[in-house]
Amino acid sequence: MTDDAFLAALESCRLDPAEFSHAAHIRAGFLYLRTRDFAEALGAMRRAIKAFAASIGKDALYHETITVAFMTLINERMSADPSATDWPRFAERHADLFSGNVLGAHYSPERLNDPQARQVFLLPDRAPQAGHPDRDQAA
Repeated sequence: MTDDAFLAALESCRLDPAEFSHAAHIRAGFLYLRTRDFAEALGAMRRAIKAFAASIGKDALYHETITVAFMTLINERMSADPSATDWPRFAERHADLFSGNVLGAHYSPERLNDPQARQVFLLPDRAPQAGHPDRDQAA
């Protein structure tokens, strides 16, 4: 599916729920950040995720802290790696973003599981360790 078709399907809530995986969330964030400044991209991402979740009856799943944290990581990676201008190249170069614990360098499970974290962005409660992919990125 092309990038434009993917975003159109997401924004119109026509994307198959099985296709909105973690990788698809990262893809959407990348695509929004590629064409908007951070604040606009974050707003678009929030709206898309919330609308999509509501359309499948899972509006309680939205998590503000995770959304903002991942958008920040994606934005940081894009800035540090300006040659990764398309989704396949970005995904290949930043594969660690797809791991199940990339936020673990920044957040404890307790912090992410705090009910407040779903509603408002909570600052990280951990500092990234030297040598961690979020600290020392491969270009």
